[in-house]
Formats: sequence, C-alpha cells, structure tokens
Amino acid sequence: MTKPDLSLLDDVVAAKVLQAMRRASEALIQAQIRHVVVGGLAVGANGYPRATKDVDFLVGDEAFEQHGGGFVTMRPGVPIQIDGVAIDLLSIGDGEEHLAAALALPPGSAIDAERLVYMKLKSPRQKDRVDVIELVKAGVDIGSCRAYLAEHAPHFVPTFDDLVARAAAEE
Repeated sequence: MTKPDLSLLDDVVAAKVLQAMRRASEALIQAQIRHVVVGGLAVGANGYPRATKDVDFLVGDEAFEQHGGGFVTMRPGVPIQIDGVAIDLLSIGDGEEHLAAALALPPGSAIDAERLVYMKLKSPRQKDRVDVIELVKAGVDIGSCRAYLAEHAPHFVPTFDDLVARAAAEE
C-alpha cells in the first residue's frame, strides 16, 4: 500500500458515515478550511478497512476562532454532526508541525500511513495500537513509517517496533 485510497471503504463502512464524510468535506471546502481524513476512515484508506461510526478530520488553524485568554471556538459553518454522524476535528498541536504537510493534500484526502501511524501511537487507546498492527499486516511501508517516527517522534519508535513484531507473530 503506497497511497491512501478512500474507495477501499465502500461496502465496509456504513453508507451514512461515508455520506457524512463527503458532506462534511464539502462544507469545509466551502469554508476554505484545509483538511484531511484521519482516524478509522484513514486506517481503511491505508489498507485495513473497518467499520467506524464517526468521521475524523485533521484541520488547519483556520477552522477555529481565537479569542482572548486562550478561548477557542469553531468558525461558523464548521460541521460537528451530519445526520447523526459525529464529525470530529483535530488540530495540529505544539511540536507537531510535521503534520502540517498533510494539509497540503487535496481537501478530503486521507492522510498518509506515516502520519497516521504517528497519530495512532500518540493516542492512549488500545484500539489505536490494534489499528497500527492491522496496518502493518495490510502492508504499509514499515521502513517509511519507522523513518518518519525516528525523525519526528523518536520516543514512539520502540512502541512501533513492538507492534511490528506483534503483527509478524500474528501472521
């Protein structure tokens, strides 16, 4: 798997969720907000299609309005739910400038495996570790993911190596 392919989600993810993803992306485009698909949908687009009930986007800072005292709100017109499907917007955190390159992709594209693995490893949820194992088993470029982590988040390399070993043991 070298390039994410959202068509891999067809017949795996509920049509309602896929429609919500498309409609939310259209709304973000209308609002001129840079965005890429992340989360479970991006896991599927990177080779391990699985069911999910929400839509996650990594968005640019333009999705939010900054107010005094560190108070932040979403800009008007930014979707948070479509037909009962939650739309979760994630921003780039301090020290995560390396994720910004993903926002140069065409709006609504799925994030690449290297950045997706990073995002999954920074999560404390076991489900996200399982996603990494399944991505490895699905054929993501292990060397490329490891090199990305070594450059941008070296503290995740041992965890990644452990998950790669677990994936190999399961096959």
